Amino acid sequence: MASALKTNGSFCSTQQQQFLQSTTDQFLHGSSHLNFKHCKSKKTIKPAPLCVRATSSKVELDFHDPSWKQKFQEDWERRFNLPSITDIYDLKPRPTTFSLKKNRTLTGDENVDMWNGYVNNDDRALLKVIKYSSPTSAGAECIDPDCSWVEQWVHRAGPRKEIYYEPAEVKAAIVTCGGLCPGLNDVIRQIVFTLETYGVKNIVGIPFGYRGFFEKGLKEMPLSRGLVENINLNGGSFLGVSRGGAKTSEIVDSIQARRIDMLFVLGGNGTHAGANAIHEECRKRKLKVSVVAVPKTIDNDILLMDKTFGFDTAVEEAQRAINSAYIEARSAYHGIGLVKLMGRSSGFIAMHASLSSGQVDVCLIPEVPFTLDGEFGVLQHLEHLLKSKGFCVVCVAEAAGQDLLQKSGATDASGNVIFSDIGVHMQQKIKTHFKDIGVPADVKYIDPTYMVRACRANASDAILCTVLGQNAVHGAFAGFSGITSCICNTHYVYLPITEVITASKRVNPNSRMWHRCLTSTGQPDFH
Repeated sequence: MASALKTNGSFCSTQQQQFLQSTTDQFLHGSSHLNFKHCKSKKTIKPAPLCVRATSSKVELDFHDPSWKQKFQEDWERRFNLPSITDIYDLKPRPTTFSLKKNRTLTGDENVDMWNGYVNNDDRALLKVIKYSSPTSAGAECIDPDCSWVEQWVHRAGPRKEIYYEPAEVKAAIVTCGGLCPGLNDVIRQIVFTLETYGVKNIVGIPFGYRGFFEKGLKEMPLSRGLVENINLNGGSFLGVSRGGAKTSEIVDSIQARRIDMLFVLGGNGTHAGANAIHEECRKRKLKVSVVAVPKTIDNDILLMDKTFGFDTAVEEAQRAINSAYIEARSAYHGIGLVKLMGRSSGFIAMHASLSSGQVDVCLIPEVPFTLDGEFGVLQHLEHLLKSKGFCVVCVAEAAGQDLLQKSGATDASGNVIFSDIGVHMQQKIKTHFKDIGVPADVKYIDPTYMVRACRANASDAILCTVLGQNAVHGAFAGFSGITSCICNTHYVYLPITEVITASKRVNPNSRMWHRCLTSTGQPDFH
């Protein structure tokens, strides 16, 4: 489709911003408890007089200002407005070619309107739905000290009646980055299916992550429905994965040379940051390219989302390891089953796997500090468990207890810090401790990391992958770019990538889910 640049030559892009700079919990735990500072304000908010202010990127909020809610919501709407190729191009939309009416040919608006299967651009979904009574409510996510109800709306995902690309002229590319994750093939499959439903004929896969854009000898792979029909039956990635990549400018050079119009990027936080950089460079060059991400991480650590694909499968597979550890521990005299699960910055897998298995006595996650030695340490509790029930099972996330270990200082290709092995460290500490006190203990250590990553998606994740993949294509045809397709508050939505990459989502130690885990395990505080 012929396109004309806007005469002002300007374009808007959401920056990586932290709305409440004093509220680290908003980004670390998905909540927004404020770090209140004392001042001379006459207003008293128990238990101490407070002068509370929060600063967004451009709007300073004073909670004593009666209009603070309106200012907050205006700033929220600005930040969560979806970037679009129409920001830099004057484009006339055309009626969509996406319809499930197989016996009709869409030739105008009349036929489009006959099928009520489209999403309006003004549709929104609420990100948060709980109205907390006070900041002391379990898991409270408050914006102001009174825990006022503030509506936070995000854009609903799905097909639109009007699109900004001619399907027959589109070249679409798919790339999978980072590590393996259950469901990658399911998403690839659905993106191809949906593109073909729109009428796209030129679909390619970029092999081995961002590396495929610049590595000599790696050629793009033509994709079609027939080729990807059954790839969901296997784990891994049909396209291959890799960490790291070339400079953003080199990737965009490759995108230009290949004449790619839509790029679908599957990956986690680092991959999303890369996708956003590609999006920004395309806008800088005024390219008509839609960059749409699909959140992939078994750690479930991307902000604002209910969950990411691969997480449910990872939890289910982790239970197999926990069950094996339980059987080994119970079958041995003074048996101790120790399982290390993935979780680079968050303990969601360990927490949910412990909850779902019902066999874990101790769950250790990076968000909750613990000590191994001493009166209130983990080792003392293991002594109690062996005396009281004869065996026990411990589940630990890979990033837990890193303060107890010597840091390696090494990083992987994506720039992630390579952690010291908390599982091996605990195994040795447990053996040494019980040997020193003269109590026999049989420790069985299981690390199922690569078994969890490489398996096929379960039914729950397969459905999530299906919807996320389809919505990614709908978002691209609607002209959006620099967005991610995700699920928030049970609804499928689009979020600007800039709003989900500010930090990793982490388990809130004050959340009801963590409290439920503690109730299930019966473990005490270990510090």
